[in-house]
Amino acid sequence: MKYNIQDISAREVFNGFHGRFIHTDKSTLAFWEIDQDATIPTHAHFHEQVMQVLEGEFLLDVDGESHNLKPGDVLVIPPNAPHGGRAITACKVLDTFTPPREEYK
Repeated sequence: MKYNIQDISAREVFNGFHGRFIHTDKSTLAFWEIDQDATIPTHAHFHEQVMQVLEGEFLLDVDGESHNLKPGDVLVIPPNAPHGGRAITACKVLDTFTPPREEYK
């Protein structure tokens, strides 16, 4: 199946985090547009998460280790790892979750 991200309506899931989602049987792709200085509190989930920064700069703490992520950086967040962070600039980020994120449907 073919998708165009711009054809998917964006939803503000968290304050400053606007997401467009594609769900498959085994994963969720979350295309985020994130406002500068928007934060996501430390949290954990049973999904594996692969975060790729497409534009901007995002500071992410995973299991107590800080990562300053810039375009082209990819970070794998293991299941149940505590993580949270802040957009240093406005960002575009692609997160891939396995298994799918039911709450984003």
